[in-house]
Amino acid sequence: MLKRIVLATIFFFFTHIVSAEWFSNSFEVMGTQAHVEFWLDDAENIKNTSKQMTFLVQEEMHRIDHAMSPYKQTSELSLVNNKASAEPVVITNELLELLTESYKIAEMSDGAFDITYASVGYQYDYREKQRPDQTSIESALKAIDYHAVILNEKNSTVRFSQPDVKIDLGGIAKGYAVKRCLELLKTAGIKHALVSAGGDTGLLGDRRGRPWYVGIKHPRAEEKTAVKLPLSNESISTSGDYERYFIEDGVRYHHIINPKTGDSARKVVSVSIIGKDSTYVDALSTTVFVKGLQEGMAFIEQLPEYEAIIIDNQQTLHVSKGLQQE
Repeated sequence: MLKRIVLATIFFFFTHIVSAEWFSNSFEVMGTQAHVEFWLDDAENIKNTSKQMTFLVQEEMHRIDHAMSPYKQTSELSLVNNKASAEPVVITNELLELLTESYKIAEMSDGAFDITYASVGYQYDYREKQRPDQTSIESALKAIDYHAVILNEKNSTVRFSQPDVKIDLGGIAKGYAVKRCLELLKTAGIKHALVSAGGDTGLLGDRRGRPWYVGIKHPRAEEKTAVKLPLSNESISTSGDYERYFIEDGVRYHHIINPKTGDSARKVVSVSIIGKDSTYVDALSTTVFVKGLQEGMAFIEQLPEYEAIIIDNQQTLHVSKGLQQE
C-alpha cells in the first residue's frame, strides 16, 4: 500500500512538472525576424495552448504588417499615401491613434521624429544600392513636414495638406506590434513572456525569478554583443546604421533618415532606448539617433521614464544618468 502511495505521489509531481514549461517560436514578418517566448504554467492542454499562443502572436504581427506596410499595395497605409493628397481618407481607429502618437512625438522632438521622411525615403533602395541625388533630395524636402498630416478625430480621417507627401511608420510600427502582442498574451493569462521584432523587444514580467537578459548588437561586429542588460517588465528598442545600408565611395547610406536633410543620420551608429511602452521606445530610439549624442542624451534626460544607451562614431558607449546610478 505504501509503495502505491509513493508511486502515485511521484507520478503526481512528475505530471505537475511537465505541465509547465517554456515555449518559443521565430518567424519572418515586417522585413525582419520576430520571436516569441513564454511560460505556460499548469495548462490543462499545454501543447494546444502553446500553439494557440504562438499563433496569436504570429497572426497579430502579420495583421499589423498587412495594415501598415508601405511596401504592400493593399495596405491601409498605402491607401493613405495614394489618396490623402487629393482628399480626406477614412482610416481605422488603430491607424488614427498611431498617427496621433507619431504627431505628438514629432512635436516633442522638434521634428527629429517625422513619419513624412518617407517623402524622400522612398527614393532609397538599399538592396539595389540606389539613392536620390542632391537635386532630388532638395526637391522632396518641402514635403517632409509632419504638420502636413491633418488628422480629423471626429470623422476618423487623414489628409495631406500638400502634394508629394508620403508617410512611413517604420520607426514606430514594430514597437507597436510588440506592445499589442504582449497585451494579447497578458489577456490570455501569460505572466512571463518576451516578444521581439528586429531591434524591438518587449518583456512581460521576468524570467521566473530572474531577469531577462537582452543583448545590444555590436554595430561593427555582426557576431558580437556590445552589452547585455538585465530587464524585467520593460521594453527596449535599438536603432542602428547597420540594419539596412550600403556603402558608396566610403559613405554609409542607411535607412534612418534625418528629416531635416533627407540624408542618412550619421552623428552616432547605435541608439537603444529602455522604457515601459514598446511603441514609444521604438520611436524614441529613432529620434535620439537623428539628434545625435549630445542633443539626443539631453532630450532623453528630460523623459524620466526612459533611459538611453548610445554608441558614437568612435564606438564608445554612453549611458543616461538613470543607468549610471544602477
